[in-house]
Formats: sequence, C-alpha cells, structure tokens
Amino acid sequence: MGLQVQAQPARGGAQMARTGRAYWRRRLPGWLVETWLRGQAALLYIFLSAPIAVVVLYSFNDSRRVTVWGGFTTKWYYTAWTSSDVTGSLQISLTAALLNAVLAVMLGTLAALGMRSAPRWLRISFEGLVYMTIITPEIVVAIASLLYFVSLTLVVATRLAGMDRTLEEASADLGATPFGTFWRVTLPQLYPAILAGALLAFTFSFDDFLLSFFVSGVGSTTLPLNLFSRLRFGVSPIINAVAATMLTLTLTAIIVAQLVLRGGARRTRAVRAEEGTEGQAKSH
Repeated sequence: MGLQVQAQPARGGAQMARTGRAYWRRRLPGWLVETWLRGQAALLYIFLSAPIAVVVLYSFNDSRRVTVWGGFTTKWYYTAWTSSDVTGSLQISLTAALLNAVLAVMLGTLAALGMRSAPRWLRISFEGLVYMTIITPEIVVAIASLLYFVSLTLVVATRLAGMDRTLEEASADLGATPFGTFWRVTLPQLYPAILAGALLAFTFSFDDFLLSFFVSGVGSTTLPLNLFSRLRFGVSPIINAVAATMLTLTLTAIIVAQLVLRGGARRTRAVRAEEGTEGQAKSH
C-alpha cells in the first residue's frame, strides 16, 4: 500500500509535467509570432515618428543651422507667426479647410442618409465608388477632389449602420413629420459622427499639398505650398516651427474627432443597455 501511495503522486507529477510541456508547445509559436509582429510594429512607428520628433525638437533650436543644437528658444515661432507671408498662407489654408468641411458635412450626411434607404444594388455601387475614390492615387486631381466628401460619408454611414431605427419609427407613429423626425431624433444621434467627420475633412484639406499644388493660383498659396517654396532655399528653423504648429493642429483635430466618436458610441451603448433593462423589467 505504501508503494502505491508513493507511486500515485509520482504519476500525477509526470502527468502535470507532460501537460505543461504540451501547453507551451501549443502556445510558444503563437507567442513568438505575436512578439515578432509587435516588434515590427514598434520599429515601424519609430521609423515614421522619428523624423517628426526631430522636426519638432529643432523648431526650438537657438541656432540658424538646423544640424547644430545651439540651445532652447521659442523665437522662431514668434518670427514665423509675425511674418505676413506665413499668416496670409495660414488664412488661406484655414478658409479652404473650413469651406471643405462645411461642404463635406452637407454632401456626406445627405449621401449617407440617402444610401441607407436606397436599393441594395445602388448602395453597393455607391460604396464601390467611394472605396475606389480612396484607393485611387491623389495625382488624379478630378477624383482626389472627392476626398473630403468621401471621408465624412464613410464616418456617417458607419454611425447610421449602428443606429436603432425603432426611435425613428416611433417618432413617425406619433405623428412627427419626416423633417421633424430627422431634426429631433436622427440628427442628435448622428451629431458625433458628423462632427468627427468634419474635423477629419478639415484636417485632410488643411495639410493637403498635392491637390493644392495643382489647383492653386496666384495669390492663393496655402501653408503647405508656402513651406515647399521655402524648402527650395534650404531648411530653416522657421520651417520647423511652422511644421510643428501644423502637426499640433492636425493631431488635435484627429484626437478630438476620436474622442467625440468614442463618446457617441458610449452614449449609444448606455441607451441600449437602459432600454434592455426596461424591457426585462416590463417582461417580469
């Protein structure tokens, strides 16, 4: 009996060891692949972000030579934004970006609402055209000009796909007009997506260079074109300061757009959870 009692723990330990080895044999390849992919992604982000970080860092350089660090200063920002040349280009860029954002809001929202009730064949054809516009090279100016409209259409269409249409149906049953339903029911739910899409459209337009290069005329030099013309005479701290400011503005718009979308998604989930709780309470 004593030998049997001692043999049972030994067999149990051997079985646990075999189970552990089998577990690691199954998990180790996946862990190695995941680690390799994460390392590749980290290297890619470093490769893309390092030049931007250098530009931002040397915008505070106290030396005119961008390759020599001469100390910390903010005078180049003052020099850049007190220049009538830079501020005039900034005004043109902001005006064009705001106009594009307004047009994108109107056209994109109307297109997303219209496609929701359109026949399936028309909706699929329209979505194919939208995605073709995104993957088409921007050098094709006639198609690239649709970029601002397309970005907001996709954002609003995604929001519409996750909306509960029972609220609109209930509004219609209670006697509301189609416009009243849209204004009081649909639009408040679409507001986060519309605002986020407008910010993205503003960002795409504000820092666009290629399209502006083809369509701008005399007296309509945007800020990216102004930077490009300055680069012909070499890189200066003023260029770094303007580029850092543009980067801050675009990143702020993108972050605000993401926060607005996440806030809208959280509110939608909260409303649905509350409706589900009320429905369960009524059923009981």
